[in-house]
Amino acid sequence: MTEFTQDDIMFKPGLMKGQRILITGGGTGLGKVMAEACVLLGADVVIWGRRGEVVKAAAQELTDAHGGLAGGRCTGMAVDIRVPEAIHDAMDEVWAGGPLTGLVNNAAGNFISRTEDLSPRAFDAIANIVFRGSFFVTLDAGKRWLAEGRHASVISILTTWVWHGGPFTVPSAMSKAGLNVMTQSLAVEWGNRGIRFNAIAPGPFPTEGAWARLNPGSTEATGGARPKADPGIPLGRNGEMRELANLAVYLLDPGSAYVNGQTIAIDGGGHLQGGGGFTRLAAWGDKEWEAARNSIRASNEKDRAQRTV
Repeated sequence: MTEFTQDDIMFKPGLMKGQRILITGGGTGLGKVMAEACVLLGADVVIWGRRGEVVKAAAQELTDAHGGLAGGRCTGMAVDIRVPEAIHDAMDEVWAGGPLTGLVNNAAGNFISRTEDLSPRAFDAIANIVFRGSFFVTLDAGKRWLAEGRHASVISILTTWVWHGGPFTVPSAMSKAGLNVMTQSLAVEWGNRGIRFNAIAPGPFPTEGAWARLNPGSTEATGGARPKADPGIPLGRNGEMRELANLAVYLLDPGSAYVNGQTIAIDGGGHLQGGGGFTRLAAWGDKEWEAARNSIRASNEKDRAQRTV
């Protein structure tokens, strides 16, 4: 199901016509939301994801909903960004259709866990996507832009944990902090050659997959309804998808050309009031963690079952 109409987007129709944007992890969740906004505004969008059937179906859905005279189009590609060689081959295919003007590093994975319970495999499951994968995607696109003398905008989707840490989500917090430093570093190193780097640090924007792994049992507790907002958010609500989409469009578009090296929080002020994150889980004991593991395991098995249908 698509999220938007033109009335939800604060920019004029056709704003992104002529732009070509790659969004990793673009088949679901926040990635799909940003892809839809770009297509709606006329961009040629490529979305990558490990599940080829998911990204291709999402791409067709967005093209059908918003393509035509005013809108753009969307193409889905099965790409595992944990493999640098796969990135390079896929980027060759992307570039064959024309150079990119923007990149959104959105692919991620996360789950809550006591750090002492993590295995090396569990750590790598997050770090190989968020940290290594995002860097290699950025590097491969960046080399092409530099060689061709092109201007571009790169956005990385982070979390507010990059400023104050992320207890019980340490692999993600470490990886996202690395991307924050990449944003700041390359904003200086490549900025004078026309490549801008910025980042977005969202607060709660509930999506089905991520919410089940970070707030296990929450959807069952609300009967499947939209999750309640964290009481620590000053604005008293969760984020709306159109709000994130509008910020992403702004940073991708040349209209924001003087914004470089910034990480912008969009969390209703939550990280300023209470730090955000999962500090509250320090009160959990073995019983609560076992229940959380079982809930996350059930969510993962449901995802696997759906992929085989």
